[in-house]
Amino acid sequence: MAEVPLNLDPAIHAPVRLAVMSLLLAHEEAEFTYLREMTGATDGNLAAHLGRLEKEGYIKVRKRFFKRKPQTLYGMTEKGRKAFELYLTQLEALLPPKKKR
Repeated sequence: MAEVPLNLDPAIHAPVRLAVMSLLLAHEEAEFTYLREMTGATDGNLAAHLGRLEKEGYIKVRKRFFKRKPQTLYGMTEKGRKAFELYLTQLEALLPPKKKR
């Protein structure tokens, strides 16, 4: 495995932001309430973390009405996808090589 310099992105490294990025990697878009339930964060805490990811350009926000109720959806940007892939590559570089059986 090629050596990758360890420079974990602090915008992703926080536990809630890491969870959000992982969830958004698996889903094209996710609603705020879904992200809150999956991360266990409070509304205010999650909003702050989402704001940081949005400021970095890693996620995008879309607001709409669904059944007459406002809904906020989040999705990962291409910049966010690349940053997250680099983050995962850097984490994998820290793991010991797999042993052959």
